[in-house]
Amino acid sequence: MYDKLFPPKKMILSNGKVIMEKRTRIPFILLILSALTVLSVELTNFDIQVLFTRLNQFFIIIGEMIPPKWSYFPQLWDALLATLQMSLLGSIIGAVFALPFAMLASSNVIRNKVIVAAFKIMLSLLRTLPTLVTALIATYVFGLGPMAGLVAIMLFTLSYVGKLVYEQIENVDMGSFEAMESIGMTRVEAFRYSIYPQVLSRYLSTSLFCFEGNVRYAAILGYVGAGGIGLLINENIGWRDYSRVGMIIMSLIVTVYLIETISEHFRKKLT
Repeated sequence: MYDKLFPPKKMILSNGKVIMEKRTRIPFILLILSALTVLSVELTNFDIQVLFTRLNQFFIIIGEMIPPKWSYFPQLWDALLATLQMSLLGSIIGAVFALPFAMLASSNVIRNKVIVAAFKIMLSLLRTLPTLVTALIATYVFGLGPMAGLVAIMLFTLSYVGKLVYEQIENVDMGSFEAMESIGMTRVEAFRYSIYPQVLSRYLSTSLFCFEGNVRYAAILGYVGAGGIGLLINENIGWRDYSRVGMIIMSLIVTVYLIETISEHFRKKLT
């Protein structure tokens, strides 16, 4: 059926030889995407009419946030500071642990395939868990508060930085590593003096970039009881006090912008 609807085209070469051009797969791909789209609409009860008729409510809420309640800022300062501390400490601890994890997951450094596979799977599993889910689990282990959020951010940073760094390690020049092994150095020592300097700048740049994102993630961890400014957002939305929510969001925007500006400056220096 597909061949009849989209028959292959004939091409005649300069020597008179006839060849058949490869059939296009675009119609087949579009058909699959269309079927999946229809299925998704049915499963999610998506209604385009509701989308457009209720969209104005979003702008009504935005309007109620403006102007923000300036007098509320002193009350959210402690929560904002806790969010920044949680993000910074979680990012630092996660980035520190990411380096040995990345080394153990690198097939060109570790010869034992079982160890390499185990650490790669571990990093993949940690990366597939959403930060909110990790924070929710951490609240049951460490209790409510910033500690649970710190653990969630640490595990995300470990998986994110570790994944990117081990890919960088597997693509470095191994000549110096092999030379250092040949003169009697252990694999850890050879890694320290040959591979580590090659990936250091990218490792630091990736860690800084991850910290930028962690500040935004930490802002919503309060929804699962992990402390920080997210707890205030949840509380004030529940009370429909949108002017306070506007103050919180404005504080977050300014804070994240400053962090991104400083981080970008240092990342440019590193590259």
